[in-house]
Amino acid sequence: MAICNVCFRHCDIPEGGMGFCSGRICKDGTVQCGNYGKLTSLALDPIEKKPLRRFHPGSLIVSVGSYGCNLRCPFCQNNSISWSDQVKRVADRAEYVSPQTLADTAYRYREHGNIGVAFTYNEPLIGYEYVRDTAKLVHERGMKNVMVTNGTASTEVLHELLPYIDAMNIDLKGFTDRYYTEVLGGDRNMVMDFIKEAAKGCHIELTTLIVPGENDSAEEMAELTEWVSGISREIPLHISRFFPQFKMTDREATDVGQIYQLAQLAREKLKYVYTGNC
Repeated sequence: MAICNVCFRHCDIPEGGMGFCSGRICKDGTVQCGNYGKLTSLALDPIEKKPLRRFHPGSLIVSVGSYGCNLRCPFCQNNSISWSDQVKRVADRAEYVSPQTLADTAYRYREHGNIGVAFTYNEPLIGYEYVRDTAKLVHERGMKNVMVTNGTASTEVLHELLPYIDAMNIDLKGFTDRYYTEVLGGDRNMVMDFIKEAAKGCHIELTTLIVPGENDSAEEMAELTEWVSGISREIPLHISRFFPQFKMTDREATDVGQIYQLAQLAREKLKYVYTGNC
């Protein structure tokens, strides 16, 4: 058995077994990336879809995903590759793509407007070794690396990646421990530490999905933006509208007017605030 130190769970994984996230395994007494190079998704996306609004706007980026996640958001739109019972079946069908091949693919797509690689769709941090190895090669080709993440990883993992990551969109899903622990199965303090460190090394933007009855109060938004502004008033915040899906169909979509009201409140502290899914 061996202990995984990627996130707060510190899974004690038996030999040949798998961690909570389905992306880390124990082999020969050590924890390693179990989804290394196993891709489930590849697309050429607008950078704004990550979402990144203040990093090379108007460009395209090769976007790739694997499988597994260390959170359990009940509204996950990528649940089939992130945390449902289908993950094990998806893992068997995933196609192996080496770091070299992915970097070469990104380079070939420059003529189509591609600026690099985005690691997204599932949680890339649980397979950080593949992100690191690929991102190095992408940089060697003069291109950019982007990561779309829930930020639930140790700062030690972050520091392995930061030299090669140019931009991140990090979910700051709410601003109460109750929401993170009871609804998402996460750890708010770990995410906050991750955001503070990431802001020192690359361009970051944050996303908060507003779920009715969970994280939608003006008071919580005021506290969230006060904290973010303490890092920098220029960190962009994306405030997005929730739609019922997956295991959370017990409530209506977020009222559009409420999204705009929360965005207006956020602008009292932050320079760049964007609304999504409206």
